[in-house]
Amino acid sequence: MSGLLSLVRSGVTRRRVQSAVIGLATTMSVTAALLGGSLLVVSSAPFEDAFSAQSGAHLSAEFTATAQDVAATASAASAVSASVGPFPTASTAVRANGIDLPPVTVVGRADPAGPVDRLTLVAGEWADGPGEIVLAASFPMTPTLGHRITLSGLPGAPSVKVVGIARSVTRTAEAWVPPATITAPQGHQMLYRLTAPLEVESALSAVTALVPSGTVAGSRSWLTAKQEAVRESALFVPFLVAFGVLGLVMSVLVVGNVVAGAVGSGVRRIGVLKALGCTPSQVVWTYVGQALIPASFGVTVGLITGNLLAIPVLGQTEEVYDTTLTAPLWVNAAVGFGALTVVTLTAWVSALRAGRLRTVDALAVGRPGGTRGRFAIRWFSALPVPIALGLARPFARPARTFGMAASVVFGTATVTFAVGLGMSLGVIQEARDYNTSDVTVGAEGPPHLSQLDPNTVTSTLAAHPDTDRYFGLARTEMTVPGMAGFAQIYAYTGDAGWAGHPMIAGRWYSSPGEAVVPTAFLTATSSRIGDTVTLQHKGKAFSIQIVGELFDTRHDGLAAYVDAATFPDLPPDTFFIDTKPNTNIQSYVDSLNNTLTSTTARPTDPGQTSDTIVVIGALTALLTLMLVAVSGLGVLNTVLLDTRDRVRDLGIHKSLGMTPKQVIALVVSSVAAVGLVAGALGVPLGTTLHAQILPAMGQAAGTNLPTTAFTVYSPALLAALVISGTTIATLSALPPTTQTAHTPTSTALRTE
Repeated sequence: MSGLLSLVRSGVTRRRVQSAVIGLATTMSVTAALLGGSLLVVSSAPFEDAFSAQSGAHLSAEFTATAQDVAATASAASAVSASVGPFPTASTAVRANGIDLPPVTVVGRADPAGPVDRLTLVAGEWADGPGEIVLAASFPMTPTLGHRITLSGLPGAPSVKVVGIARSVTRTAEAWVPPATITAPQGHQMLYRLTAPLEVESALSAVTALVPSGTVAGSRSWLTAKQEAVRESALFVPFLVAFGVLGLVMSVLVVGNVVAGAVGSGVRRIGVLKALGCTPSQVVWTYVGQALIPASFGVTVGLITGNLLAIPVLGQTEEVYDTTLTAPLWVNAAVGFGALTVVTLTAWVSALRAGRLRTVDALAVGRPGGTRGRFAIRWFSALPVPIALGLARPFARPARTFGMAASVVFGTATVTFAVGLGMSLGVIQEARDYNTSDVTVGAEGPPHLSQLDPNTVTSTLAAHPDTDRYFGLARTEMTVPGMAGFAQIYAYTGDAGWAGHPMIAGRWYSSPGEAVVPTAFLTATSSRIGDTVTLQHKGKAFSIQIVGELFDTRHDGLAAYVDAATFPDLPPDTFFIDTKPNTNIQSYVDSLNNTLTSTTARPTDPGQTSDTIVVIGALTALLTLMLVAVSGLGVLNTVLLDTRDRVRDLGIHKSLGMTPKQVIALVVSSVAAVGLVAGALGVPLGTTLHAQILPAMGQAAGTNLPTTAFTVYSPALLAALVISGTTIATLSALPPTTQTAHTPTSTALRTE
């Protein structure tokens, strides 16, 4: 046994390049697999634990029917296993510390416990007396116990004291008060646990059938709440899984090529080992051990790297649930054990040839060579001799050529996928900013202190000779029955269609009462294009018809874009201007500021880059570099084996007058041709991966993506990516080729 261990150790130290290739390939695959697996398991765990502990509501619904009619929905026995309610609800504006806050949904609830949606008190106590209120942890201000806030949207604008802070796992409200506080409820809320939790729509249909038609004002599914809870971390899973699969395939290819190459170049050594008494099984496990040692090192580094990279990715979920999330030990163990199992099986299959070789045949083998590939030389005989010999070489060792080509195929696919993902993220970043105007005009100071005069602004803009087009924007917040929190409303004066809003489906609004909304709004309100949704603002109800879906992730995608005439009481507070071509923007801004004394004109801010996009880009770059390095080292290993096998042949060529540069041209031409073919195969694989992963990332983030995010590959870019295969192969082949080219002729001729 000690002799076999010595053979394994000597093999690892003697084949340092091969060991480095296996170690890096394993590191890459383990890092990506651990990141993806951990996020998939851990990101949803806090929500699932809290949902189970609090008996979260599978379905929450708000009705405009009477309390008696709403209470009857609890008898939908086939769909509902438990229910609580009805609770009176109201949408109200809030004023705190002299500041008007966005409107919130307040629910009258006497007890935080119950069979459904048991509320967790984070601080303080429950509001069980008049003039008291409990705020949700997600309330649109930092809740402080003991402070008083005014519910200005309720009759009499009652002033209430904050006595507690609570958390609802499915966000059924933003605040809770004793039921008697809501003297004129705008609706009633019911919360349900379902017998079939995944069949929310059918359960809603069963509940709807028990109340008068048209009295279901809104609803919310626990699946939507779960998606919102894990949105940030789930976004990373699809592309990490893609890199994990690429890394796994590369590991199999690399380990197989390295072990098969070691067996092929060490046939005589294998014969000696068998002659000295090693059994076939011992010979096989010698080569398996030589692969397992660097693989074990790679697994260790990969697990450490994966756990470190998971820290910033899980940060968002940690903040929401006030907990610490790490990759579970069982995921670490499963990934590490799985990687070592794959390496063991791959190396064992590749080393079987060593065990099957007869001792006599192994000892009798001479220099690798043969007549294979000579027919190919005739095909390229018109070319210079070094180039002809180089182009014919892949045909002489087809198995080795296939292994090298496979490495370049997946390396090129990785580069193609990474470049496409990076460009798509750039498009998405531009779409997030959406505003393509040149100049912005807004009121000085907060809106409640200084108001912009729309008539003065529009007349000034219309009179300015360098103004091309413009529109005004008013912003406000409105609640949506059945949806916690509020929706951001963007009301436009004038034609805002040129502003660059990235449409996904449907059309831009064309008349008052129509609206364009993001994907998240459709999901949160369980609506689709063509549906009508009710908004509540200062005690009034407004209906909007959804005519289009656009890409927007601001305010978690809970927004609606409408014509200003839909809400005539909302004057614009900001104007966006597009200037005529060749206009000096700063001069235009100075001119407006000289005329508009109560407002401020400024060049439009391009916006800040999303932190999530930055993290994804950084991870993509890191994993791509690792995979390309694995691909390049795979080529280097193949060329190294080939040049060592052919060093005597190259010595003969040099003795006949071939210069070192011609030797380099001979070897490089052999790998460049393979790299070009592999690049042509790898680019379609990378574009296909991009087309599959990008929409999966969008769905994980709770949004569809605009078409422009997918059409990022131009013909010129695709051609350059094909050439990248040749680049990877050529650059990887240069180090061993250069060393061989400068080997003295006498030394090369003495090599056997």
